[in-house]
Amino acid sequence: MMTRPSGEPDTVVVGAGLAGLACALDLCDAGRRVVLLEASDGVGGRMRTDRRDGFLLDRGFQVFNTSYPQVKRRLDLRSLRLRPFTPGVVAHTSNGPVRLADPTRRPKDAAALLPGRVLPARDLAALGALTARDTLLPAGALKRGADRSTAETLSRAGVSARTVNEILRPFLSGVFLEDELETSGRFFHLVWRSMARGTLCLPTDGIGAVPARLARDLPDGVLRLETPVTAVTPTGVLLAHGGELPATSVVVATDAVTAARLLPGSAAPDSRTVTTYYHAAERSPLAEPTLVVDSSGAVLNTCVLTEVVPAYAPSGTALISTSVLGPDRPEAGRAVLRRLAELYGTDTGEWRQVAAYTVEGALPAMRPPWPLSRTTRFAPGRYVCGDHRATGSVQGALASGTRAAREVLSDLTRA
Repeated sequence: MMTRPSGEPDTVVVGAGLAGLACALDLCDAGRRVVLLEASDGVGGRMRTDRRDGFLLDRGFQVFNTSYPQVKRRLDLRSLRLRPFTPGVVAHTSNGPVRLADPTRRPKDAAALLPGRVLPARDLAALGALTARDTLLPAGALKRGADRSTAETLSRAGVSARTVNEILRPFLSGVFLEDELETSGRFFHLVWRSMARGTLCLPTDGIGAVPARLARDLPDGVLRLETPVTAVTPTGVLLAHGGELPATSVVVATDAVTAARLLPGSAAPDSRTVTTYYHAAERSPLAEPTLVVDSSGAVLNTCVLTEVVPAYAPSGTALISTSVLGPDRPEAGRAVLRRLAELYGTDTGEWRQVAAYTVEGALPAMRPPWPLSRTTRFAPGRYVCGDHRATGSVQGALASGTRAAREVLSDLTRA
């Protein structure tokens, strides 16, 4: 690791999630004196993995997309030992399960996409045209388009209401964490593009390996864990133990609610909450690394994580992840097990719940018109960044932190 420049910091970054890590890394690369403060015992914010009784438990089901520009810029993907999901989903519809796969990556599944088998010919053509457009157009062109809801975007693209409700809504509900498809259509186009161009996968050591890998590139002494900040002061930040850490610039890279508390007057958009249940079973109920989605809405999605990464559970055990909208509720775990028995066509009576994670504020509610990027400047010498200042994605968080560093450097240079 590099050695941090000596002396008081130019900039204090509050929060060691993806945005804070990106900001701190860029400021350090520019030769600035930086301190990165994190209230918890590890980096990553919502992107962390717990190790418990031989299981790897991500704090909420997450996937890693290799196509994001910030990911390509900042990470050595080989070092993460990525394992891919199947390029497609199994959707449980009112007429039973259907498989929707990318025939360019899984030619053996191409026959399932013959008109009428899964989708009508018109919908296949509409989705093909939409995918080609989003894949081939520059990202800037997609960002400049008129913004409307994802539901309206799909309708205007010529996709039938039945296909949307039976297949696309169940899948996208797990991406956006909302089931009305009210999320920004511009963001949908960028997400669809990233999926077409990249690979959805998981690191062998869990999703928390991503921020941990970023943190390894910080100079020695920059990161301070278990150091909560209680207030942003006119001259720096006030630490929970009562001391003040002075700095010319302060970047708040926390979740939106904490940012609004530390910087009164900063906007905290509505957000989405999700709960993920982890169950252990003696046998895998689906012998492939495929995401299963549910048109009934009883669950958002489910998958056998050990089919993606065997190391997620002790040898001889299958680990199943299942997510639902909203917080954990009494009896919700049993209701999830009943639905899983139907989705997987197996007896779940002996499955054991290993953990349940409720993630409040898991994503911002990105209703149109949603600004895909916005300034991080809040007041002179004070900045706020995070996915709530860009888009609810790994790309959005990293890009917002990148922008914060750029704006801090510009302002320090002019000062």
